[in-house]
Parts: sequence; C-alpha cells; structure tokens
Amino acid sequence: MSGAGFQGAEKTRKAEEDAGELTALQAALGAEHAAVYGYGVVGGLIGEDRRGEARAAYDAHRARRDELARAVRALGGTPVAAAAGYALPFAVSDSDAAVRLAAELEERVAGVYSDLVRATGGERRRTGAEGLREAAVRAVRWRGGSVPFPGLAERAGAASAPGTASATPTA
Repeated sequence: MSGAGFQGAEKTRKAEEDAGELTALQAALGAEHAAVYGYGVVGGLIGEDRRGEARAAYDAHRARRDELARAVRALGGTPVAAAAGYALPFAVSDSDAAVRLAAELEERVAGVYSDLVRATGGERRRTGAEGLREAAVRAVRWRGGSVPFPGLAERAGAASAPGTASATPTA
C-alpha cells in the first residue's frame, strides 16, 4: 500500500473510532441525564436515614454528566440534551420504592458505562471504567448485595442491550 493510501486508511480508521467513541459518550451522557432526573425522584421520597446517600449519588451523576459533556465537545460533537422528563421503570410512591429506583438507576448507568469501556481506549476507557465501578458500588449499597459482572446485559438476561434507544426516555 502506498504511503498516501496508508494515511487515508489510517484517517478513515481514526474517524470510525472517534464516531464509535462519540456514540458511546453520548449514550453515557444520556444515561447520566436520566440518572440525575431519577435521583430527583429518589430524593423526594427517600427516608431521612438515606437522604445523604441519595444527595451524594445525585451530585456524582451531575459531575459525571458535566465531564461527559466536555468529552463530547472535545470530539467535536454537540452533547445530547436532557429530556424534559423520563418514564420511571415502575411506580415510586414511598421510600422502599425510592431505594429500588436508586439501585435500578445505578444498574442502568453501569450498563452504559460498560459499553463506553468497550468502545474507547486510553483516558476515555479509564473514565468509563471509573463510572462503571462507581455505579456498581452504589448499586450494591442501594440493593444491599452484589451481582457478578455489573453492567453486563448478558448477566441480567436483559431483552435489550444497555443504551439501546426507546421511544420514551427512561430514568
């Protein structure tokens, strides 16, 4: 292959990698938007004994959301905006349901971060792995127990992979 042909192929490969990273970053950003929304619900219904934990999780998701928006911009993208509202996965009307919602939010975020880890390398992969770890630890705290391989759809036997689009955004 000529030098010019190799450089062209290398540029194409790099553009494809960047597009894959951008897609994964946007999905993680969307999941963080949903988590921030969901923790608004959690915070309104959680018992006083766990309110500090809910606030810390809310703040952590806001910080991750902002970090991901910066990463999307660094790749030349426009960060996906938060939806006006998100459909909750189940009715949340008391503190017990708020705890279940918090665990579900963390599981969903972990799934999207596992996708980010698969789609990226270097510092972005490290960011994805940190996000996955943090979400998995929070899920364990909320749930009161752990699961093997957090964030993997195969583990949960989910019908669809994390980050797949749906007509109604979910928190």
